[in-house]
Amino acid sequence: MDGPRARLALLVTAVVCAAALTAGCSTSTSPRPSQKEPPPAASGAPTVPGSAGDLQAAYERVVKDVLPSVVQITAGDSLGSGVVYDDKGNIVTNAHVVGSAQAFKVTLATGGGAVGARLVSSYPDQDLAVVRLDDVPKTLKPATLGDSTKVEVGQIVLAMGNPLGLSSSVTQGIVSAVGRTVSEGRSGGGTGATIANMVQTSAAINPGNSGGALVNLAGQVIGIPTLAATDPELGQGAAPGIGFAIPAATVRTIAGQIVKNGRVTDSGRAALGITARTIVGPDFSPAGVEVVSVNQNGAADRAGLRAGDVITRVGKSDITTMQSLSEALAGFKPGDRAEVSYHRNGDARTTTVTLGEM
Repeated sequence: MDGPRARLALLVTAVVCAAALTAGCSTSTSPRPSQKEPPPAASGAPTVPGSAGDLQAAYERVVKDVLPSVVQITAGDSLGSGVVYDDKGNIVTNAHVVGSAQAFKVTLATGGGAVGARLVSSYPDQDLAVVRLDDVPKTLKPATLGDSTKVEVGQIVLAMGNPLGLSSSVTQGIVSAVGRTVSEGRSGGGTGATIANMVQTSAAINPGNSGGALVNLAGQVIGIPTLAATDPELGQGAAPGIGFAIPAATVRTIAGQIVKNGRVTDSGRAALGITARTIVGPDFSPAGVEVVSVNQNGAADRAGLRAGDVITRVGKSDITTMQSLSEALAGFKPGDRAEVSYHRNGDARTTTVTLGEM
């Protein structure tokens, strides 16, 4: 569950957005009667309105349409955001938002008192979780998940959530990049997940936005805001305009399995089937990943890897730490073949591994 400390992230050194305890206020925006609303976009890539007035009307239309699907999730004195997944009362959010809690209070943007909810399942490896409302209000409005494979750099997006405890807040930006692989830290409640294909955005993602919605101008949720960047030169202070969202395709896959089965049954994530640790060289800098144990009949076992081997490369990626290994594997799928370079008793060796599933 998000706590009062801001946990922000940048690719390799990433930590999660935490929620602050600041009291919030709810606001809502309606389209101006004098402005003509643009027609809905026909596909996942919305048409940008041709004038400033049309663009403003589009913003207002999207906020009015999507914000009711974004909720505030509270457990104790900590809070985060969530998105209404379906009309059965399932809410998708980040695993680091729910933390170890089992019961929550969910406040809808449409008003009314907080509604009780319970954890369905959490999947920290992709930093996603689903909670289910105890009672489903008639006003509950599921969000529409977009096709994140059609997201392009330069598209205008809105981030919706409860930053710094300010409920129902909206920020605006563009898609800055796609296909990012981002690792979040474990400190301050982070899951340590390495997540592939994340959407990078310039829309402000502040503490408390975690689990909310990144929305295109077609009113579709294209991602779940999860991480924001820090600048090492600013003492790990916030680096403006660099945030990351889990793509809708991943959200649909993971949340869909949790809703249907109560847990994730098919992760789609490649694995070597080992336990391992980072080792350092003579200069005390990270020098590779040592295999501690190999799962019997797992991918590494079948390829001949053994305890004590030091992995230095997977595919085209150099391996120096556990984090770099996770990031390299994030680029593969179960069943893919990957060339693995390693050292055994000082001898350099190479093997081809048919990857298993996490």
